[in-house]
Amino acid sequence: MSIILNHTIVPSRNKKEAAAWFAQVFGLSFEDAAGHFAPVRLNETLTFSFADEASFERHHYAFHVSETEFDAILHRVKERGLAFGSAPWSQGDSKLNDWNGGRGVYFENVDGHLLELMTVAQ
Repeated sequence: MSIILNHTIVPSRNKKEAAAWFAQVFGLSFEDAAGHFAPVRLNETLTFSFADEASFERHHYAFHVSETEFDAILHRVKERGLAFGSAPWSQGDSKLNDWNGGRGVYFENVDGHLLELMTVAQ
């Protein structure tokens, strides 16, 4: 059996707001909070479970996406007027990177977590 990540907890100031934001930007579904968590299913095996936390450290979440998904997500990032950039240290340069022969971009979610999209996995 291969090891597959099933879910991860994403700390947030407002779990419903953060889950709804994430689902909208990534083109996913969010129905409602389920008890302690506000879950967003990314695919058949992975769920992000947003949880209310008073304080937390900023995290980095990297996503390998198709070219089509990349374009759609980046379009929604731009529609929202979010800053984006080519590297973690240049999140506001409005550029993409071409690392590993693909395209990549970084931007922050509503809680300051760094989100990365890449079309070629590292």
